Amino acid sequence: MAAQGLDSLFPIADLSVMGLAEILPRLPLLLRRLSETAAHIRAVRPRAVITIDAPGFSFRLAKRLDGEGIPLIHYVAPQVWAWRPGRARHLAGRIDHLLALLPFEPAFFADYDLPCDFVGHPVIEGVAETPGDGVGFRRAHGIAADAPVLAMLPGSRVGEASRLLPVFGAAAALLHAGRPGLEVVIPTVEQVAATVADAVRPWSVPTHIVKGSDGRADAFAAADVALAASGTVSLELALRGIPLVVAYRTNPLTAALVRRMLTIPHVALPNILAETQVVPEFLQENCQAAPIAGALAQLLDDPDRRAAQESELAHIAEMLGQGGTPPSLRAADSILKFLDSI
Repeated sequence: MAAQGLDSLFPIADLSVMGLAEILPRLPLLLRRLSETAAHIRAVRPRAVITIDAPGFSFRLAKRLDGEGIPLIHYVAPQVWAWRPGRARHLAGRIDHLLALLPFEPAFFADYDLPCDFVGHPVIEGVAETPGDGVGFRRAHGIAADAPVLAMLPGSRVGEASRLLPVFGAAAALLHAGRPGLEVVIPTVEQVAATVADAVRPWSVPTHIVKGSDGRADAFAAADVALAASGTVSLELALRGIPLVVAYRTNPLTAALVRRMLTIPHVALPNILAETQVVPEFLQENCQAAPIAGALAQLLDDPDRRAAQESELAHIAEMLGQGGTPPSLRAADSILKFLDSI
């Protein structure tokens, strides 16, 4: 968006926070950014407001713009079907049009009379545009062609990376003990790169940190298996056909609140789409090094188990629209059709 001329009102990192305990210290800043955004929209009077993800911010913004006569379009249907189904009724009164990333979402929102189009997941385009050079990555980083490589994705927020890296590192050490040739690659983003570097410094497992988008696809292409925090990256790994294990641990207060509201049996997006546990999940008290290492070892050592997961991941990729019209074009077309209809 910046490459297309977007001049952001404030750094998007200001909104990069998740979980009740994590949000509370940032609340004054978030409320100030909310007021600034609403005031700017009222001043410029755009033809439409398109909010993208960040439901806690986006839907409060929609509430503040109620009665302004500006069409409100939200890109990335909120996962209210997972824990707060009744919230969809409130959204229908504030959002005029919704764009969904997952194929089952339009039918869910139709029950609440909220217009919704499935446009496909944008990660599809990133995967298509960057297939990656695994051979070149291994050569550049001195990794043997036959060495097992574990891609590690501890999250894009400092808090979650700090919580997960000790467990992830211990799991990697257990794997390394039985596979001395094992090497770890960690594709990361700028805001957590320093946290990752500090955490891995004492590790005995050879570890390569890849910062930013450069080399990320190559690192994935070099990987035999992946260990990832729960989130969108699990879909990227699925679309790239990389067998994976998902693990996550959040603040205990946040976890307790989520458990009271959760209405689905799985949290990893590939499992939600498949409606079964395709990808092993280790959450909260189960987010422990030994079982995580065991699940990764099975994917590395058992060809049948590996092939079964790869087959399921290929089916998930097809469900998400891989190989069809790019999701961004489908999203743009949906928005333009909606604006032409009003």
